Amino acid sequence: MLVKILLIFLFSFEVLAITLNSTYYIDSRNIKLQDILPRAPYDVTLFKIEQKRYTKRVKSKEVIALLQQHGFKDILSSSSYILFTKNSPIDTSKIKSSITSLYKEKYPNIKINSILVMPRGYVESLPKKFEVIMQKKSYLSRDGTLSIKTLDKKKLFFDYTIDAKIYIYVPKKQLKRRERISALNTRKKSIQFHKFKAMPINEHQLNITQSKRNLKVDTIITLRDIETLNLVRRGSHVSVNFKDNSINISFSAKALQNGKLNDIITIEKRNKKRLKVRVIGKNRVEVK
Repeated sequence: MLVKILLIFLFSFEVLAITLNSTYYIDSRNIKLQDILPRAPYDVTLFKIEQKRYTKRVKSKEVIALLQQHGFKDILSSSSYILFTKNSPIDTSKIKSSITSLYKEKYPNIKINSILVMPRGYVESLPKKFEVIMQKKSYLSRDGTLSIKTLDKKKLFFDYTIDAKIYIYVPKKQLKRRERISALNTRKKSIQFHKFKAMPINEHQLNITQSKRNLKVDTIITLRDIETLNLVRRGSHVSVNFKDNSINISFSAKALQNGKLNDIITIEKRNKKRLKVRVIGKNRVEVK
């Protein structure tokens, strides 16, 4: 019966192709089969990290050949070498807290499931006091590299990965250039956080912005895709307010330009006279 179970396990590994990671973190100097294939039905030591060293770099084809000797077929690798690194016995909770703070500041609705933080090299211990330094625009990706700066200005580098979900907004229909972005033509969607080219918009950008370009259905709307909403459109009629000491005059005119809040635009009165005015509200302007 035991032999039959082992054969079933081995067969399942042979049927499904397995892609090796470029880096594996292990708990001892012995690099074992289950460090690479956690679901393997048995365990055996494949390599060893030498004394006084904490990493071992092995050619991918050598690892694949060894796995094939143990009956595991269809093994692939996207890198030429595989790095095995011994886990450092350090508490990374302070670093994780800094990562959490940054991402929650940028994405208030983010739901972080876990954060993996690994030093670039073996680290015996962390100083009691240090500053966490994140790379510029690191918040646009779930993976990144950060450093900690100690009081004596030394730096240690760490790689991190976040497992999280966030909410984004996508068009319900194709949006045309300069179309108002609102809850009526977009929908809120929860996605697994991977990587963005630019910050996705949030609910605070709805109803006060417009599209800068045509946007396709179900594409993530980012800050690159929007601009402040035009309160005045070219060709529309605006209410013009003119104040001078105790005099307050209002009249209607035609806008010759689009205008956002506080923009200076040109209007045309009924007598064809043109004036420069400042946009103060929806279809409302005042004489400069």
